[in-house]
Amino acid sequence: MISEVRAKATLAQEAAAAMNKLTTEQKNTALSAMADALTAREEEIIAANADDLQRGRDNGTSTSLLDRLALNSERIAGIAEGLRQIVELPDPVGELLESFQRPNGMKVEKRRVPLGVIGMIYEARPNVTVDAAGLCLKTGNCVVLRGGSAALSSNRKIIEILKDAMKSTSLPVDAIQLIEDSDRASVNEMLKLNGLLDVVIPRGGAALIRNVVENATVPVIETGAGICHVFVDDTADMAMAADIAFNAKVQRPSVCNSIETLLVHRDIAESQLSALVKPMLEANVELRGCERAKSILGDIRSATDEDFSTEYNDYIINVKVVDGLDEALSHIRRYGTKHSECIVTETGGHAGRFLQEVDAAAVYHNVSTRFTDGFEFGFGAEIGISTQKLHARGPMGLPALTSTKYRITGNGQIRG
Repeated sequence: MISEVRAKATLAQEAAAAMNKLTTEQKNTALSAMADALTAREEEIIAANADDLQRGRDNGTSTSLLDRLALNSERIAGIAEGLRQIVELPDPVGELLESFQRPNGMKVEKRRVPLGVIGMIYEARPNVTVDAAGLCLKTGNCVVLRGGSAALSSNRKIIEILKDAMKSTSLPVDAIQLIEDSDRASVNEMLKLNGLLDVVIPRGGAALIRNVVENATVPVIETGAGICHVFVDDTADMAMAADIAFNAKVQRPSVCNSIETLLVHRDIAESQLSALVKPMLEANVELRGCERAKSILGDIRSATDEDFSTEYNDYIINVKVVDGLDEALSHIRRYGTKHSECIVTETGGHAGRFLQEVDAAAVYHNVSTRFTDGFEFGFGAEIGISTQKLHARGPMGLPALTSTKYRITGNGQIRG
C-alpha cells in the first residue's frame, strides 16, 4: 500500500507539467481567488484554529507558541493580504538573465524556471501554509506541505479553502498537497523522495532543521534557527540602543529574528546596563546574565553555555558584558546561527568591522534584527530565511524559488 506521503507527492509531481504552462495572469487570478476565499470563510478557519489552540492548552503549550499558532480576523486578513501582495510582485519565471551568441552562430539564453515540486516542512504557524502555497504557485511550482501537528486542524481547513478556490481557475488542484500524518516518520519519508520532490525546505526550530539537514537525500535549502544578538558598543546612542534591544526581543519573541543575547561593552555596563534592560523587565522578560552582568543587575539567574546556545522563542534574554568589539565578534562566531546580528555604535570603524566580519544572512548597524523579513525587504511574503550559502541566503522571496534553464537555438550546428 502506498503511503499518504508518497501518494500526495506523486499527485504534485504529476501536476508539475500543467503548472509549467501557466501564464502570469492565470497564476495571479488564482491567487486573488484564494485570498478572497480566505477572508470570506474566516469563521471556518477561526473555528478550526480554536480546536488547535484548545489542544495546545491541554498539552501545556507555552504562551509564546500559542501566540504563533493563534488566528483571528486581523491575522487572516493579513494572510490574505500577503497573497494579494504576491499577485502584485513581478513573476520571475521566464525572466531572461543572460543572452549571447557563440562564434558558430549558436544563440544561448539563460532563463528562470520553476524548481518543480517543493517539499515544505514546518511547525506551528498556520500562516506559513498560505505563504508557502502562494509563493510556490506564483513561481510555477507545486508544493507538498507538512505542517506541525499543533496546527493540523487549521492547516486542513486552510488547504480545503485554497483548493476550493483553485477549482474555478486554471491551476491544477493537485499542485498543493497537505500531509496530514503527524507521525515523525512522515517527515523522514519526505526527506528521501528523490524523483518526486526537487527540494525540501524546513522552517522551524533547531531540532527540526537538524533532522532535515542530517537525514535528507533530497536537496535541502536550510532556513535556520535564530540565535541572534545585539551588541551595544561604548559609543552607542543609549536611547537608540534601548529601543533597538527592546524591539528585537519583545516585539515578537516567538520568531527567528528576535534576539536571544544582549552584549554590552564593559566601559558602559556599570552606568548604562540597568537602563538598557529596564524596559525588558517592565515587559516581564526574564534576564540571565554572565557574572559581570549579575554584579550590576543583582539577583538574576546565571547564563550558562547552554543558555547562550538556546533559541528561546520566549520572554527570556541572556545579558553578557564583553571587553569590546573583538569579544563580541568572538561570542557571535561561537553561538550565532548565521541569521541576524546587530551592532549599535556611533564609531564608523567598529560598524564597518562588524558588517564585514560577522558571518550571517543579515547584519545590521543601528537597526533592529526584526527587519529580517521578506515584507520588510520588499520581497513580499517569504518562504523562509535561508542561513546557508548555496542557492539562496536571507529572506527567500520569489526568485529564490526558481532555478535556471539554458535555451539554445541554431541552424544545424554540430560539434566537431
